[in-house]
Amino acid sequence: MKDNRLRTLWKQDRAVVNGWLAIPDSFSAEVMARQGWDSLTVDLQHGVVDYQKMVTMLQAISTTDTLPMVRVPWLEPGIIMKSLDAGAQALICPMINTREEAQKFVAWTSYAPRGTRSFGPVRAGLVLGADYPTAANDHIVRFAMIETAQALDNLDAILSVEGLDAIYIGPSDLSLSLGCKPTMDDVEPKAAQAFEHILARAQAHGVVAGIHNAGPAAARARIAKGFRFVTVGSDARMLISGSQELLGAVRA
Repeated sequence: MKDNRLRTLWKQDRAVVNGWLAIPDSFSAEVMARQGWDSLTVDLQHGVVDYQKMVTMLQAISTTDTLPMVRVPWLEPGIIMKSLDAGAQALICPMINTREEAQKFVAWTSYAPRGTRSFGPVRAGLVLGADYPTAANDHIVRFAMIETAQALDNLDAILSVEGLDAIYIGPSDLSLSLGCKPTMDDVEPKAAQAFEHILARAQAHGVVAGIHNAGPAAARARIAKGFRFVTVGSDARMLISGSQELLGAVRA
């Protein structure tokens, strides 16, 4: 079975630096993958990427050592299983609010007898190893997104679900749910306290804590606090900021 870079880095107590892909294009995904990211996440929830484009993006990422991930659109078994069959080595599932939802997520990403994932790893079995059928359950990394007040209320119950490897804070949605402005880095005190609480409870349960960031300063600060998975920006945001920087320099 091909190595799962996330698990390897976490065993060394190192943080995974993750990039975000919102542009539905295999070449842009390949360019990003060759820049040294530990992992790249194809975002099916927001943006304009569809399933077929996702497959070509996973193929492009797989030409490098960067680990291919997918954020699925929702807690729905069909897209979860198809994303794994396409070769995603880690999944992020949004809006996990209860223990029952976390249990469903783990079940749908696991073959029997541990779960109820249907067997048919058409691409995954081809590119990740002949032993995929027996090794996949322990290979795949499962992130549940914590991004609502309801999820905070049920946090310990969610974190106690066997087979859930990591949680992933959605700063904007969680801030909104707590009555704060939707932002990623410079969050309001109430949201910041919630982030610290989530981190502490995840550590207590032996679950990896991850979070989305807009810039490197916030990511570094959160790594120092104990987060071991940080996303920094996205391909679309980098295209925008890079263009603005160049244009500003020329037009100045």
